[in-house]
Amino acid sequence: MSQGMALTAGSHAAQAREPRQGRKEATVSDVPRAPWERLARANPDDTPPSRSQREVRGHFCSGLLMPDASIAPPTRRRPRKSLGQHFLADGRLANRIVAAAEPTKSDVILEVGPGNGMLTRRLVERAGSVIAVELDQYLAAGLAERLDNPANLKVVHGDARHVDIAESVGHGTPYKVVANLPYYAAAPIMRRFLESDAPPSLLVVMVQREVAEAMAAAPGAMTLLSVATQFYAVPSVVAQAPPRSFRPPPKVSSTVVKLAVRPAPAAAVTDRGAFFALVRAGFAAPRKQLRNSLMQGAGAGAGLVAAVLADAGIDAQRRPATLAIDEWATLSAAWPDDAPRSRKG
Repeated sequence: MSQGMALTAGSHAAQAREPRQGRKEATVSDVPRAPWERLARANPDDTPPSRSQREVRGHFCSGLLMPDASIAPPTRRRPRKSLGQHFLADGRLANRIVAAAEPTKSDVILEVGPGNGMLTRRLVERAGSVIAVELDQYLAAGLAERLDNPANLKVVHGDARHVDIAESVGHGTPYKVVANLPYYAAAPIMRRFLESDAPPSLLVVMVQREVAEAMAAAPGAMTLLSVATQFYAVPSVVAQAPPRSFRPPPKVSSTVVKLAVRPAPAAAVTDRGAFFALVRAGFAAPRKQLRNSLMQGAGAGAGLVAAVLADAGIDAQRRPATLAIDEWATLSAAWPDDAPRSRKG
């Protein structure tokens, strides 16, 4: 394995719908390169952001912040519902997560949301260096002391959705990601790393089970998220994480997914924004035939859609879920430059 860095998270959320403010922050362009805002959706355990949560996000959204040395180590260990915290409490599962990343003494580990340090402790034992990014100031201030102040641990008080990746890991430094992500923040965090100009070589992430299934789906059961994930990485399931693996137990089950990042995207496309705009249009009505879904999503006429599908050699009666990524790329290449790819233009 090439030398690298890993990013992990031990602080979780049992929320499957990103809060309203989170969805707004995740939008970086009118036509995103990948539909990460759909990664997390409605869930009975979702909690709207509280006033304190909004204040915390506003304070830390500017970037990476080191914890104030004057902040005393925390006496509070109770998870904060406003931050969606559900701490990993299963040691065997933690071992499997760390083993999937295969950290070595040449790796630097960038950990997102270390929480109580369940994963951090194992990572500092096996990796050369660990950088733990924690939004909760109390957890950030006391993490190193809880782990007996390991020399290879650096704690950063900040929001992983806004950190400067290159500055955090070092410009040109290979790295890995190992993350036990809060559900409401999983979409923008994963998007940042997969779409980064300097992406990691590997991600091992914990997400909601249904999301993991979509990420790893094969043609026939593909979704918009399947295409968005597999365009950049090859996913595989590492382990299941039932609610009893966390304290307090969430109301949903989770899955650990390993994403081997491709050295180049799965398909050669000249404009990723245009490519994903068309894929999004194709999944506008996923239960309909492809021609009808494209007409609805792109706002294109029946004649144009029929002609493009014929030119691309794709049966108009197929369902969107059956198309592989290279077929979407072929369809995108055949789509006229002056034709709308979405109803937004």
